Amino acid sequence: MRRLTSSIFAAALLCCAVFYADAGLAQPAGASPAPAPVAAAAANTTQAVDSVQSFYDKSTTFKSDFQQKFWVKAYNHEKTSSGHVTFAKPGKMEWVYDDPKDNRVVSDGKIIRVYEASNKQMFEQPVDSTQYPAALSFLTGTGKLTDNFDFQLFAGADMKFPGGFVLVGAPKQPTAAYSKVLFYVDAATSQVRRVMVIDGQGNRNRFDFVSPRVNEPVAPTQFTFTPPPGTSIVRP
Repeated sequence: MRRLTSSIFAAALLCCAVFYADAGLAQPAGASPAPAPVAAAAANTTQAVDSVQSFYDKSTTFKSDFQQKFWVKAYNHEKTSSGHVTFAKPGKMEWVYDDPKDNRVVSDGKIIRVYEASNKQMFEQPVDSTQYPAALSFLTGTGKLTDNFDFQLFAGADMKFPGGFVLVGAPKQPTAAYSKVLFYVDAATSQVRRVMVIDGQGNRNRFDFVSPRVNEPVAPTQFTFTPPPGTSIVRP
């Protein structure tokens, strides 16, 4: 499918959520060296991961405004976007873009639909055939963080994220979709406030969740979408 992955993470989830620090990761020119992981026993990393998982295990829905930054390493070019996102268990999500206006990513848990308003195109793909949702499966109740990643723990202050900590996840199964996913966690609540996805080319897709809310009512119809007449439907 033509750039379905970029439409979700370069244009939005792959969460529900990830964004510009380093742990042996490619950095923009002039960036400072990567900080070392928190000097602590592996148990501390496990405890940090468990605290995040526990928070989302108690959540049935997640809503937030979001700001997105997509940095293309080869061209040193950054694109920004913004909008609103909703997740609901099991496996449902909706990204509604204010910029680019009317772009949308919707999943009913079975099919991901990515609508590009400017091109009047909608891409459809079964959830099971794309690996991006694994990055955000903890938000949709379809998986756990430790199912998909091996983690390192970093102090928030060292990652320019005061008041929190950063979990850097390496996928347990190699994938072309991403090489690292960074979860920026508010220490007081164990809630993920930022996610950054880094792919194999060093491109970075960062989502900042602004005013997140959990366990608010969500209408089931929110996860269905019918594109405007004349839209071209693209399937693999």
